[in-house]
Amino acid sequence: MATGETSTGNIQRGNTLPNGDVYVGNFAGLVPHGFGKYMWTDGTLYYGEWDTSKMTGRGAIQWPSGASYDGDLCGGFIDGAGTFKGVDGSLYKGSWRMNKKHGMGTMIYANSDTYEGFWNEGLPEGFGKYTWADGNTYIGSWKSGKMNGRGVMKWTNGDTLDCNWVNGLAHGKGFCKYASGACYIGTWDRGLKDGHGMFYQPGSKMPCNLEVSECVTDHDVSSASSSGNENANRGLLFLLQNLCNTWRIRSFFHRPRRISNGTAPVFDDNSGNQFSEDSSTVPLTADECLQDNGVDKVLVYEREYVQGVLISEKPKEHDSGMPDSSKAQEHTWQKQAGGPMETIYKGHRSYYLMLNLQLGIRYTVGKITPVPLREVRSNDFGPRARIRMYFPCEGSQYTPPHCSVNFFWKDYCPMVFRNLREMFHIDAADYMMSICGDDSLKELSSPGKSGSIFYLSQDERFVIKTLRKAELKILLKMLPKYYNHVRAYDNTLITKFFGVHRITLKGGRKVRFVVMGNMFCTELRIHRKYDLKGSTQGRSTKKQNINENTTLKDLDLSYVFHVDKPWRDALFRQISLDCMFLESQSIIDYSMLLGIHFRAPSHLKTSTSQQNSLESGISDTDLLQYEEKSSWKGFMLVAHEPGTTVGGSHIRGSMVRASEAGYEEVDLVLPGTGRFRVQLGVNMPARALKVREDMNTELENPNSIEEYDVVLYLGIIDILQEYNVSKRVEHAVKSLKFDPLSISAVDPSSYAKRFVKFLESVFPEQD
Repeated sequence: MATGETSTGNIQRGNTLPNGDVYVGNFAGLVPHGFGKYMWTDGTLYYGEWDTSKMTGRGAIQWPSGASYDGDLCGGFIDGAGTFKGVDGSLYKGSWRMNKKHGMGTMIYANSDTYEGFWNEGLPEGFGKYTWADGNTYIGSWKSGKMNGRGVMKWTNGDTLDCNWVNGLAHGKGFCKYASGACYIGTWDRGLKDGHGMFYQPGSKMPCNLEVSECVTDHDVSSASSSGNENANRGLLFLLQNLCNTWRIRSFFHRPRRISNGTAPVFDDNSGNQFSEDSSTVPLTADECLQDNGVDKVLVYEREYVQGVLISEKPKEHDSGMPDSSKAQEHTWQKQAGGPMETIYKGHRSYYLMLNLQLGIRYTVGKITPVPLREVRSNDFGPRARIRMYFPCEGSQYTPPHCSVNFFWKDYCPMVFRNLREMFHIDAADYMMSICGDDSLKELSSPGKSGSIFYLSQDERFVIKTLRKAELKILLKMLPKYYNHVRAYDNTLITKFFGVHRITLKGGRKVRFVVMGNMFCTELRIHRKYDLKGSTQGRSTKKQNINENTTLKDLDLSYVFHVDKPWRDALFRQISLDCMFLESQSIIDYSMLLGIHFRAPSHLKTSTSQQNSLESGISDTDLLQYEEKSSWKGFMLVAHEPGTTVGGSHIRGSMVRASEAGYEEVDLVLPGTGRFRVQLGVNMPARALKVREDMNTELENPNSIEEYDVVLYLGIIDILQEYNVSKRVEHAVKSLKFDPLSISAVDPSSYAKRFVKFLESVFPEQD
């Protein structure tokens, strides 16, 4: 504390110092030491222990404003355990470090709210319990003063929400259990229900492993809130440790977190209720969530929400046909709710493979990064363009010791892929941290028939796919032309490749990998995914196999998409160029991967839209100005401002221009979410029109809604299949049974023409 560091000179006990401060107490030579009282000229008073001119030990401080502190100090700072009383009547009792709340502590706010838990640099961080003045409570993880991580919200009427939280908003998979006995299990996105879920009416059979955490029982809540001494703090610590260990659903409710722009702990439901840390929270009742259709015998409903709006509800027969056995029931739900990915842990079948991959990439990138950047040469593509290294467990002259298994590493064309990463502005350090950092990769189930295994980096920027030997040969063969194509066309929609590697394990087993950009790395939730080839034979998904993670096919698509004319022209100009390149390489079987983010229909939006706009820092006046300046259908478009937008993954190239914005480069403003840079295939606003009924992909009640505002993400994937002898044979055999134009295996020229023609029907020109 700066005011405690005064020059004592040759002063005597109790004298006034030259600067006007007064000290009365013990000295050690010429400096305060021992017990003493110090008064600054502004009226601040300290009385307590000193150590060679520093306030150190036990003491008390009183400020002229009326605030006070009583507790430990060290080196002139509040440091240790102590109690602080604020001018507004707030009270904090707990640990301090360097004048900031740090460690375990209890805060009673001026409005009678209380927080008990861990602090970091003056803000709640770690596990803690917040109790509002009206009795509502939250117990769970905090970060930078906001609910962040796994936590349970409990309202005074008995309703509970056990969910993941990000920046104070329910965000991820969780379940809401109502006092009436009803339960909703699903996904929240920035405080709003979003996506698929299951609603169980009172009396229905629910999965037995979805009980609310033991940490929010009345006994635990009362025992924690009544603490005020050291024993109570130990009890709270035990409670929080118990909390970490008793969430039964944390392992399979895991979902990759996305950055949110929310600013306060608010939980919004489609009923319009809002629960905020700044005001008394209003509990959600089961009646508000239940859409009673008069069918008493149906107790379980499949539901789908879009930004808090209930879009579809389908009754299921008696408890959704779940097995009577509790064990079987639990297993069934875990399999369903686990999602398409799991974090690779020690003991996982891919654990050592992941470690080897991370070691190899870290070695290769570290080896070539110091080399000055230069143009790619012809010998950078040849068979000599390889980096080979042996990684023994004990380490070597060139490799560090590691805890994996011995393996051989091969990196293909490292300078070429380094330049490709530079093209897409991928920093070498960020690349290594994303894939080779402390966090594990996540393994995805394969969406195709190739048998490839997919891994996802923890920040979701990169997808790593295993390759067959034939696919590796095709990629290396086409790499020079691919490199030139990507360099020539900034906005290419073809898959972005950033590295190709091979690991050879004991016994000679070889595993080949390619690192690609993840086109779905976005803050927005992708509600639908389609893999579109333009063929019809076998291009549909069985209804019983569909869930929210399913990638659907051509015949499942029941929408067409209208986009602004300049965007459509640019889109098909690039698709044609990309298809010409693939045709020149004799490539077939590629597809357009289409991701769709649906916006809630404007006539069904609740008052939460206005709240979300304010949380995003966008005022009503700003919204009005945006709407007056430019809009496209139901979207708000504003002139692009560099540095203010959320870009897509691996963005480069020019932005597309909107006709209704004076052909300027534009950003897309989404209230409650943020401002997004619009580019070809990334953050593209469109209008989805339903053109036919399809129960497999029905998103809404067909009698009420026919159009949606959507944000599109698209790219051309699976470009490593040549039209070889086996494909010619496949074409000949299938042509005997099916229409030759309906099968996937056709010659490259026919494939490209059919592909473009089909996409033109998906993105029709507007009248």
